Amino acid sequence: MKYFKFLTLLLFLFTAENFYSQVDSTIDNKIDSFLNKLTDEEFSGTILVAKNGNITQKRAYGLASKELDVKNKTDTKFNIASITKTFTAVAILQLHEEGKIDLNTPIGNYLKDYPNEKVKNSVTISQLLTHTAGLPNFYVTNFLDECKFKFKDVKDFVPLFVNDSLLSEPGTEYNYDAAGYVLLGLIIEEITGNNYYDYLNQNIFRKAKMINTAAYDVDAIIENKANGYTFAGDTTKPLKNNVFYLSKASPGGFHYSTVEDLFNFNKALFSYKLINKVTVDLMIKPRIKGYNTHLGYGIDVDKRYNETILGHSGGWYGISGEIIYLPKSDYTITILSNVDSSIDSGKPMVSDFFKVLLAGNI
Repeated sequence: MKYFKFLTLLLFLFTAENFYSQVDSTIDNKIDSFLNKLTDEEFSGTILVAKNGNITQKRAYGLASKELDVKNKTDTKFNIASITKTFTAVAILQLHEEGKIDLNTPIGNYLKDYPNEKVKNSVTISQLLTHTAGLPNFYVTNFLDECKFKFKDVKDFVPLFVNDSLLSEPGTEYNYDAAGYVLLGLIIEEITGNNYYDYLNQNIFRKAKMINTAAYDVDAIIENKANGYTFAGDTTKPLKNNVFYLSKASPGGFHYSTVEDLFNFNKALFSYKLINKVTVDLMIKPRIKGYNTHLGYGIDVDKRYNETILGHSGGWYGISGEIIYLPKSDYTITILSNVDSSIDSGKPMVSDFFKVLLAGNI
């Protein structure tokens, strides 16, 4: 009797394993078919797919330099725009984990000389992380009118917003911004005594084996990096090189990376090599409803599908990228593009394909 039960259990396990293997095979075939049919006209950039921590696909499309007719490669570097915010959030959570930061304390405890008294005394680190501090997004206000060479350090971005009025009372509304993440960068520098950029290099990029990731600078020579191309809001006109829309990276955006480095970052984060499990759980807890998804600390928590999707996107003139992570099925997709996207092409089209295929519509 025991032997019969054992055989029954063995048969069940074999059948279940075979079923899920067939499902995975079907998904793999659909991914392969999609990537094979995707054209350079539909998407310019790179795509990485990983399952159970192992890379299964790396593809490149389009041109890294339209001027020189240089093709994108799977290891081409791209500006990642706001994906940088997730790096900054992890750095803050590392300091919280070490007992050096109280997330619910006003930032004036750490930035004692910050000149805006209202912000200093009423805005908390938690609110900065979740875009609920009421701060404006300087990248879409007066940033484009500034000389980009003036930005060399984190503090150089502060004059862009320090005297602005709050859009709402702290903690009451979601308003996506970059100013809050600049303040987080200043807090990192104040607590550690290190330069923000050096702190990320030592405590995130090295630990995650991100060998092709760093802060962008307008006058730096960066090997194997794609140029960005933008319509600058008018698709009836020819594409422009996006160099005049960029500056030194801030804690809120403009680092550069590769799809494999972003995969390595995500893998290190969720295998608790950057912060421990308790802190990761703190990071991914939904705290506020954003424009489309819920937000944790520096990470999107998308509950619009049958499976929760974690990650972060980045977009700017001639820049579009995203980390997509499905913890239940353990799929990771990283996408980077160097051409403006539309709703039905470019990065959004690629992103939507993977989300619907892997997580399904509710």
